[in-house]
Amino acid sequence: MNIAVITGVSKGLGESIAEKMMERGIHIIGVSRSDNKKLEKRAEANGVTYTHHACDLSSQEELQSVFSSIVEDVKDQAPEKVYVVNNAGVVEPIDRVGSLDPDQVVKHVHINLIAPMLVTNLVVEQLATIDVDIINVTSGAANRPVYGWSTYGGTKAGLNYFTETTAFEQKERGMKHRTVAFSPGVMDTDMQADIRSSSEEAFADVEKFRALKEEGNLRSTSVVADGLMKLLDEGFESGEVYRVDQLLD
Repeated sequence: MNIAVITGVSKGLGESIAEKMMERGIHIIGVSRSDNKKLEKRAEANGVTYTHHACDLSSQEELQSVFSSIVEDVKDQAPEKVYVVNNAGVVEPIDRVGSLDPDQVVKHVHINLIAPMLVTNLVVEQLATIDVDIINVTSGAANRPVYGWSTYGGTKAGLNYFTETTAFEQKERGMKHRTVAFSPGVMDTDMQADIRSSSEEAFADVEKFRALKEEGNLRSTSVVADGLMKLLDEGFESGEVYRVDQLLD
């Protein structure tokens, strides 16, 4: 039996990853603020289970409580393999430094960086004897400055370093866990709609992103999820960052 724990499962890439994994007979534990009833039907059609946990990932207390319960449930089921997909993320606040909203910055860092760090910490501690692959969804913005994306790029750069360090520690200790960062590129999601609604003053590249939508150059989340499945099938070097365009034909 294989299990996948996926954050941000209610829509977008998280939903597509859950669907692809269900097709492979993987049981899904989904984490998001709202449930996804469509995934319940998909699970039934594929003969797997889908369990949803409501969680606000910007709350440390709520996250610790929910994921402590999840890891206990996983241990009870004694799976052969576990996938943990830290997919949930936000792009707001989009604005230049000096105009950032402090409350939005704190919430952003909690969701994009602190949450995957705490989830990984729990998994490494509590599931030490189980074969676990941890997939952290990152962004190309981690590698270059983007006007208006200091918070987003900063958290994704931090996530990449955390991924690399976690992998290094696991190798040094001879442990089973592997971790990888997956960069999905630009997709047709609600996040992209938020980006396109930004002002040029706050986000200098907004017209480029509007053109991507108008010209039909945004990948579907289903296609991107296929790229992730290919990565998991073909294997990966723990601690590395893989871009979706490296994986799609």
